[in-house]
Amino acid sequence: MSNATPAPHIPNAIGSVGEAEQVIDNLGKVMDALLATVEQETELVRNGRLHEAGKLEASKSELTGRYLADTERLKASRPYLQRSLPQVLDALRTRHETFNALLQVNLAVLATAHAVSEGIIRGVSDELSRKQAPTTYGATGRASQTPPTASQPLAICRTL
Repeated sequence: MSNATPAPHIPNAIGSVGEAEQVIDNLGKVMDALLATVEQETELVRNGRLHEAGKLEASKSELTGRYLADTERLKASRPYLQRSLPQVLDALRTRHETFNALLQVNLAVLATAHAVSEGIIRGVSDELSRKQAPTTYGATGRASQTPPTASQPLAICRTL
């Protein structure tokens, strides 16, 4: 620990080494909880258990809010922290980079699930439109293309 001078007053800024250590410790706990939630969500989505994954949204949102609040406090106090706790700040930065890499895996899984589900919905919609449109023949004797206006809206019930 260092007995550095307190940080100048900036709204939401950290004012002492003890407060900084408390915020950094809390951020570590929030990152651990958020990472556990994200890993659970990733596993559920990979296994096609989307309804269960959706139930994690409230917890994930609350943890994300706490994460953002702590990181904003640290950003507001960066000069003070660089003077007072440079080693702790470096360790936190390294941990944050690892955390971001793990979040990228979750984002890739969610993007894949979104693309697959969108493809399925578009395929069902196209098939329904094709079946409902009348088959007509053009001047050459070939079947005409279904006009885009012939498509019917598709309604989806999200409650199963």
